Amino acid sequence: MGNLIGTVKGPGEKPNEYVFITKDNEHTRIGEFVFYETEIKGCKQSIIGNITNRALLDHLPDPFFDDPNIKPAEIASLIGMQQQELYEVTVENIGYFDHSLKDFINPRIQPNPGDSVYLVPSEMLADVISMKKRGEEGSAYLGTLLIRDEAEVPVVLAAEEFTSTHLAILASTGSGKSYTAGVLIEELMAPQNRAAVLIVDPHNEYHTLTDIQKAPEFTENSYRPKVKIFQPSSIKVRLSSLTEADIKYLLPEGASEKMHALLSQAFRSLKERLRAQNKSVNYSWEDLYDEVNRLKTDSNLSSIEGLKWRIQARFGRPNSIFSATEHIRLQELFEPGQCTVLQLFGIEKTEQQVIVATILRRVNQARMSTTRGLATTEDEYLPYPVFILLEEAHIFAPASKNAVSTDILKQILSEGRKFGIGIGLISQRPGKVDQDVLSQCMTQIIMRVVNPVDQATIAESIECVGRSLLNELPSLSKGQAIISGASLNLPVMCRIRKRITPHGGENPNSPAEWRKWFSEESISRRKQNQAPYLGKGSSDPDEIVGGIPV
Repeated sequence: MGNLIGTVKGPGEKPNEYVFITKDNEHTRIGEFVFYETEIKGCKQSIIGNITNRALLDHLPDPFFDDPNIKPAEIASLIGMQQQELYEVTVENIGYFDHSLKDFINPRIQPNPGDSVYLVPSEMLADVISMKKRGEEGSAYLGTLLIRDEAEVPVVLAAEEFTSTHLAILASTGSGKSYTAGVLIEELMAPQNRAAVLIVDPHNEYHTLTDIQKAPEFTENSYRPKVKIFQPSSIKVRLSSLTEADIKYLLPEGASEKMHALLSQAFRSLKERLRAQNKSVNYSWEDLYDEVNRLKTDSNLSSIEGLKWRIQARFGRPNSIFSATEHIRLQELFEPGQCTVLQLFGIEKTEQQVIVATILRRVNQARMSTTRGLATTEDEYLPYPVFILLEEAHIFAPASKNAVSTDILKQILSEGRKFGIGIGLISQRPGKVDQDVLSQCMTQIIMRVVNPVDQATIAESIECVGRSLLNELPSLSKGQAIISGASLNLPVMCRIRKRITPHGGENPNSPAEWRKWFSEESISRRKQNQAPYLGKGSSDPDEIVGGIPV
């Protein structure tokens, strides 16, 4: 039985709300869990609810608060008045937890006026909030319940849920979203999960995950996770994996409709020519260039020349990521017990979008072919589920326009569960992410968000978070989050645990760097680097090395 904290006054404004009166100011915070007891089918049940609002109902007279140097209680005691503060607290009913169904059931039985209201014990909360226990197979321990003392109530996500029904981590800059993503990856690479994970990393924030390979917390018997990092110079996209839309998207600005029409004609005729000649479907940018050139006539000369220039400008650059034959094999990107980090820093945004689009298409096709038993090539065979985490999701699914990566992302979000493809989206600007994409992420980790547009987007796109919790978003501190959705039984405010691996997304300490410039060591080094090279004077004797004057 929990601590008695109040007495029911009556129903609230909404059908599933009730109000109770209490003197307890400590245990009636927004987001706290309370319960009352009622009998259902002959059994006593604890009907758990969540505090959504509270108001001061009765207090000492206002003049008692006039002088800040004198406590109101002292004035009250002088005149024989007892200090009495009463709070009216609103509770939204959740229901009782049915262990056989592993879910909450709302009996829609409101408490009677005068019924006792109790604080839910931490042991009961730990039992009903999380679907998994910490450390068991398929668990992801993220931290502890914020409204209770640290370590009292663990918050454990069900990895099988967010890796199949998708995940969104949303937060303002500096709130700890990348840090939280690192915690999540640590849990996925731990022995109880051994996941196949790909991180798309536009800002090189996840390189420190390599420490997972040597940390004892991640090893068990013969299992030791791997972390593989692909730097921009090693990323290759085979031209034949690009769609016609990809190539049009990649053309430098200024391509006319006529150029696009000519490109479509050349692209299709090149594909048909290769098939007719029984040649490999692989082709080079020069092949496409020549195919465009074959369409040249007096009437389209300027368009052809403009199109050829754009093809060469995009695909003919030295060290281009686009290749006739090379690409990253899916088996290099994905393997159970392996976290792969795809570093895209320095690659322009349109190319980043195309890289992600081609990988998503290949993964989707491979998983469909494999699960249906239709895989005939290596690139069509991927015999295990995968989880793909997209940092800076607003790049790959922008709200303002339809990027080349948006459609395949939407397809996987709506159909990927059937084929074992999970998507995680991370963004510091939820308002800039396509709402349809955001709404299909069934688990949400929302950290401090202060921008009103972003708050409105979250409220519209995420239905399972109550308004009372969303109102807490601006007041969350770094490392605190609201977690809701399919991976937990209840929405909660969570204190994110400390990472095992170092965080790679820390901002530089600019004042410290500036001060270092004036250190004796830095000054001495600059003097050495700037000193003129005098060489050997004409009067200096030759040095003899091995009998030879030098």
